[in-house]
Amino acid sequence: MPRIETPWGVWEPAPLAEVVELFQRLDVPWWVSGGYAIELAVGRAYREHADVDISVLRRDQLAVRRLLAGWDVHVADPPGSLRPWPVDEVLPVEAHDIWVREDVERPWRFQLMLDEAETGEWIYRRDARIRRPIASVGVAHDGFVRLTPEVQLLFKAKGRRLKDEQDFTEVLPLLTEAQRVWLDEALEIEFGTHPWRDRLRRE
Repeated sequence: MPRIETPWGVWEPAPLAEVVELFQRLDVPWWVSGGYAIELAVGRAYREHADVDISVLRRDQLAVRRLLAGWDVHVADPPGSLRPWPVDEVLPVEAHDIWVREDVERPWRFQLMLDEAETGEWIYRRDARIRRPIASVGVAHDGFVRLTPEVQLLFKAKGRRLKDEQDFTEVLPLLTEAQRVWLDEALEIEFGTHPWRDRLRRE
């Protein structure tokens, strides 16, 4: 795993297996997300990962924070700054990005993302018109659940960094017709036009 310097300290991501083992103690929905969600869908390693992302529902945040009671946990609130997240604090709605490490002397180890939900529906936090059943956003994978590639690609579509373009290219041939249609429609809702839409239909 690479070591990456940031203004808030060094990142040295934990092995994915260690993070999964920790979260298997959690009795609420959670998903391996980010670049690993795409790589697991592809079925082989093809690039380095600068972090490990785990997604949980905002409604379950206190259960997650209790799981991490012995860890040093900070939240980006507002975006661009980090502050400690006390065990019993309900985070404001604009806070969704959380950094986790064993203690203040250690590197950051993984990242938590809070997703929105209402009753049985997952809601895309950037555009509440995009939603789907919570049970449909994950795929079982070797004893845990990973985010479906089309949902993860929707998050990646905004930044379109080099790694996002690579992830899209790698997983595109493996998307089902239903996955392509869902992502195409979601991209239309959020962006109108987007370069990935043509590729979803053509390739």
